[in-house]
Amino acid sequence: MKVLLFGGTTEGHALACRLAEAGHSVTCCVATEYGRDLLEPQSGLTVLTGRMDKDAMIREMDRGYDCVVDATHPYAALVSENIRAAAQTAGLHYERLLRPSEAAENVITAESSAEAAELLADMPGNVLLTTGSKDLAVFASVPDFQKRIWVRVLPSLESLSCALELGYPASHIICMQGPFSKQMNIATLQDIDGAVLVTKDTGRAGGFGEKAEAAQAVGAKLLVIRRPTTETGLELEALLKKLTEDIV
Repeated sequence: MKVLLFGGTTEGHALACRLAEAGHSVTCCVATEYGRDLLEPQSGLTVLTGRMDKDAMIREMDRGYDCVVDATHPYAALVSENIRAAAQTAGLHYERLLRPSEAAENVITAESSAEAAELLADMPGNVLLTTGSKDLAVFASVPDFQKRIWVRVLPSLESLSCALELGYPASHIICMQGPFSKQMNIATLQDIDGAVLVTKDTGRAGGFGEKAEAAQAVGAKLLVIRRPTTETGLELEALLKKLTEDIV
């Protein structure tokens, strides 16, 4: 089977590698060179780097694939919409790899990054922001953000440059690859005297539980940005089984 997989997530990488190990031909599309470097070279796996619009996706899908898998981040709503639409146009079988949500207690929720930034304006204390580099501009609207907010982003030049250009101090930028343990989150919150931890609903693969537990352990508030859409699909093991047993 020839599979076109749009990845970038931990579970997307795992699915791509396991399909290739099972003898299938997998082309994994990632947005950045950093995402490419996280995939170890192996037989049967080809990696395409660079962001695609819908038309570019259709052109790639016309290269003789048997199915398309959307394994992008649950917050990449526009990308997922484009993948679904492109697969329909190309007439290819489509599957969505789901990242399940995780529940937590004493959560403050926001419908968007903009709403979360508004809430932070009225919440005292230092902030550990773990929502990624794409939202940094939104949180730069928070009063005294240079003093209050510490950002944790991927260790890439793109993420670091984005933070610096927006005015986040170098001493407030943590460039590290997650997911992080409860102990690491606790240590970071204690180091910055954090009163609020901001996260997305990243699920187990994104270390959501460890963040929630760490915030509770140090008495910090947990501010969670809700997922933009409710999706249907399959989790990793179920989708792997379907692709290797039911579709082949």
